[in-house]
Amino acid sequence: MTKQAEIPRELYQDVATLFSYNQMEHEIRPCAVGVGLGCHDLGVATYAAELFHRGMFPLLVFTGANSHTTVDLFPKGEALHFRQHAVALGVPEDAILVETRATNTRENIEFTRALLFDHGLVPDSVLVVSRPYQQRRAYATCTLLWPEATVICTSQPLLLPDYVATIGDVKLVIDMIVGDTERVIEYPNRNHAAKQEVPASVVHALARLIDAGFTSRRIGGGE
Repeated sequence: MTKQAEIPRELYQDVATLFSYNQMEHEIRPCAVGVGLGCHDLGVATYAAELFHRGMFPLLVFTGANSHTTVDLFPKGEALHFRQHAVALGVPEDAILVETRATNTRENIEFTRALLFDHGLVPDSVLVVSRPYQQRRAYATCTLLWPEATVICTSQPLLLPDYVATIGDVKLVIDMIVGDTERVIEYPNRNHAAKQEVPASVVHALARLIDAGFTSRRIGGGE
């Protein structure tokens, strides 16, 4: 499949099912700290900066090293590029911390929590900003690894077609959605995340997309 920005009609409903399931629909409210999860989507940093300016948190942490998806996009590392982008959008440098070692979501959360602790901070609430389809995975990971904090997850408020258009690569987006959904289901068994309810419609949509060949970000195939 070549790069394109429109989901084929025969795949749309299954992709939409997973895209919707992975969003937590949390009500955004002010928290002690914001955390932007590094990835290929610079929209995470854009929205984190917007939330900072809206007064949703006084301190923002960007976390992430690189994956094979981001090494060419962000050669200095995801967190550093995200910080640079947020500063360009008016977030003060002294309101941003960076965690530059994490290569997966568990490490994002563990290393960010440790970084804050090293700065003498034990926040009781965290607003996590991620890709739309990463919200549930981020929430499940935080619930397990950051039990002392109330966790709210959010992302840019984009409809599925609009989100795909911002990325410009349908296969990449579907592969990533498949990978995140599989991790939501499987990672509780590996003690990487808290268990989430998974409707049968999600299980069936996931299986059909795997059968259709969207497998490059499955467990064992990528972060």
